[in-house]
Amino acid sequence: MRHIETEILINASPEKVWVVLTDFEQHPKWNPFIKSIEGEKAVGRRLKVFIQPPDGGGMTFKPEVLAFEANKQFRWKGKLFLKGIFDGEHYFRLSDAGNGATRFVHGEKFSGFLVALMGGTLDKTKVGFELMNEALKRECEKV
Repeated sequence: MRHIETEILINASPEKVWVVLTDFEQHPKWNPFIKSIEGEKAVGRRLKVFIQPPDGGGMTFKPEVLAFEANKQFRWKGKLFLKGIFDGEHYFRLSDAGNGATRFVHGEKFSGFLVALMGGTLDKTKVGFELMNEALKRECEKV
């Protein structure tokens, strides 16, 4: 198993961050990592997600939504081909940091027998998370 977690402070309310994060149609305009998300925003439903880590090839997968709690958390779990080969539970957590700011935590827990072979790809993925966090911050802090 491998766990990647990133965090950023955004000078906007959790409600505003949530609106930007969950407006899937706008992701291609601001998000450098998750290029598109399609599908119903409901637990148990499948999404169609296209990601592209920096200096990496793009990948489309169809994760299942595990949690979708307004202004708090959004989680999904995806897999490569079959469960147990390379699985990832992706999450976004928002919490009130006071003074109108939001602590945004963005991470993923990877499992499966291919995880040990994916070190370089996962390093690029972490950079992608950080780039997305910065872009989300910029988008949410626009006046």
